[in-house]
Amino acid sequence: MNIKIILVALLVGATFQAGFAQSPEEEVKQVIASLFDGMRSKNAQQVADAFSPEAQMQTVLAKPEGSSVGSNSVSDFVNRIASTPSETQLDERILDYQIKVDGTMASAWTPYEFYVNGSFSHCGVNSFQLVKFAEGWKIVYIIDTRRKEGC
Repeated sequence: MNIKIILVALLVGATFQAGFAQSPEEEVKQVIASLFDGMRSKNAQQVADAFSPEAQMQTVLAKPEGSSVGSNSVSDFVNRIASTPSETQLDERILDYQIKVDGTMASAWTPYEFYVNGSFSHCGVNSFQLVKFAEGWKIVYIIDTRRKEGC
């Protein structure tokens, strides 16, 4: 009788834990959300932790004569977040998450609106590429668009 109770307890416990396991899509979403939570709180370490050491950042620069691509290093981005004046509030609001996962690689498309001190600055879309390393999902590449109209 005691063995049956133990087996039932173990089965219930395993079922309970499985109910709280996150899907890969939720894990990816959590990394992206943590990045922007870190940006809002000016927590440079939290921002840096979202990226792999070799990550790349780019922005599509739309111009009347045609688009080009600008690059930025993750370390420069992290340093800008860390040096943002305390009275300046940066708030990137993700409007939707479209996440695709294949094993240890993921892609996320996230339309956003960006606000500075509560005032609308611009909108666009982030395209993230992530890889699941031993320590978890990390952003290896991000490219975004930026515009002030048509949001």
